[in-house]
Formats: sequence, structure tokens, C-alpha cells
Amino acid sequence: MEELVYPWGNTRRFNSYAEYFKKLFGGRVQKISVDAGFTCPNRDGSKGKGGCTFCSNDAFNPSYCHPQKSVKQQIEEGIEFHKKRYRRAKNYLVYFQAYTNTYLPIASLEKLYSEALSCEGVVGLVIGTRPDCINMEIIQLLKKLQQSAYIMLEFGVESVYNETLVRVNRGHDFEQSKEAIELATSFGIPCGGHFIFGLPHETRQQMLDSIAVINKLPLQSIKFHQLQIFVNTVMANEFKTEPASFQLFGMEEYIDFIVEVTERLNPAFMIERFAGEVPPRFLVSSAWSNVRYDNVLVQIENKLAFLNTFQGKKYL
Repeated sequence: MEELVYPWGNTRRFNSYAEYFKKLFGGRVQKISVDAGFTCPNRDGSKGKGGCTFCSNDAFNPSYCHPQKSVKQQIEEGIEFHKKRYRRAKNYLVYFQAYTNTYLPIASLEKLYSEALSCEGVVGLVIGTRPDCINMEIIQLLKKLQQSAYIMLEFGVESVYNETLVRVNRGHDFEQSKEAIELATSFGIPCGGHFIFGLPHETRQQMLDSIAVINKLPLQSIKFHQLQIFVNTVMANEFKTEPASFQLFGMEEYIDFIVEVTERLNPAFMIERFAGEVPPRFLVSSAWSNVRYDNVLVQIENKLAFLNTFQGKKYL
């Protein structure tokens, strides 16, 4: 029986971000994370203190990432680190990941971004930021860099529900996320969105209902993470005192849930990640300890095949 080719041009049952870059650059493209020493407006006091209640950037930073190193040194060490696992990668995207990576004066941003793009093998930047840290000056800089490199903005949206964003001390509302994404895309800068499932007080039905709202955003790519509670965070203390406020996913439950999400999701969105993965030492709950993302992805694809379903089957 001949396999069905989906609208995104291959037989995978979801629109894969990785497959897009293989087409765009003719082979595997590997992301190299850097920590350039940024902070956030809800950490430095301009909007608040303490940051998001769930935040622990150390849980996601690779071992070679450290702001005391130059951007160039982190990239070179990152390339060596990834070569051991992904030997076929010849092109690299530098991922400005930790905290808010547009939250500096424009001259400092241009210097950091240009340093990254000057490194051998680097074909573009993915810049993680907040929707309240984008303005026309930054957009114009990104347009300039876009003339010779791939440039993408990745927005931490996290939830479409403003009461949730207040509860986790996000410091912006969903309307600001929508406005920032629309502004960037209106100037031809592709945008990704990051969303967390399982934030306190959100029900499973609310999470599913949020997909109809997300579908209307002009996103190119999307990342989903299940909530994982990290040690030494405000949320870790909340989890100890108010465990009933949380609906943490077990792995099998999450796979069933994310398949439902995928069926409802705009098929034009490229999915970069379905779930998060962090070292067990950072986790308060043991439900996802020692679970590798590659294994989760295989199980999700197997479930999509078993149910004979795919991204966007229930879209609209």
C-alpha cells in the first residue's frame, strides 16, 4: 500500500520543522544554543522581580553554554559537542536561548548577532524573546541581517489565558503576544511560538480549546512542552503547598493529549517539539525522569499511525 504524502511534502504525519530545514539547506541543520548573558524585564525590576514562576534556564542550557564565554567560543564548543552525535550536520543555527535575547540596546544586539553569524557553518539565528521586548528598531536590525542569513524570532507565549499569565508572573498578556507576532511577520520575519501544557489551574479542556486561538496566529513554527516543575523555583514551592492546582501529565496521558492537539492544529504550522526534556536532577516530580525526547517522539508518531490520524485532521 502506497504511503500518503501530506500537504507538507512527505509521509510524516505532522509538518516537521526539521524536515523543512533539510529542504531549505539541503541537509541536516543543527541548533547551537548560546547564553549571551541577557536578563528579563520581570527579573530586573522594570516589570517585576523573580521572573516567571516556572523558570529555570539552567535546566535547558547545555554544558558548553556560559555567559562568561564569548558567543564565538560557545558556538565553537557547541559545534564540537554536537558533531559527536550528529555527524551529518554541516549547517548550524545559533539559538539565543537563555532569558530575553532582544533585551539590550540595539548596538549591543547587533554586535552579538553579528558575532554569531561570523562563525563558520552558521547559516542563521533563532532568537528567543518575549512579546514585550520587540520594537521597530529591533525589527529593522533583523531585516538587515536577514539579507544574508536565516533569522527567526521565537516568542515565549506559554498560554492564551491572561489569568494564567498573571498567575505565573509572566509580565505580559496574550494580546501583546499576538501584536508582536503580527508585527514581526508583517515585515517578513518568521516567528515561532512556545506553549506550555499543564500550567496551574488550567483544565485539559481549556488546553485543548486554546488550540483554536493559537491556530489564528501567523506562526511559522511551534513548540509544545508539558509542564515540568523545576527545583528551586517559585512553582516548586507552590506545588508543595497547593498540589491540587496542578494537573501534571504522565507520559502515556500526554501522548494521547498531544495527538488530540496535533489533530486540531493548523497544518501550516511546523512542529519543532512536542515535549520537553531536562536532566532528572532539575525535576521536582519524577514522572518524566530519564525520559528521552526521541523516545517520546517515536511513541507520538506510532500513535498517530495507529489511529490513522495526522496534523490538522480536525482543523476547522
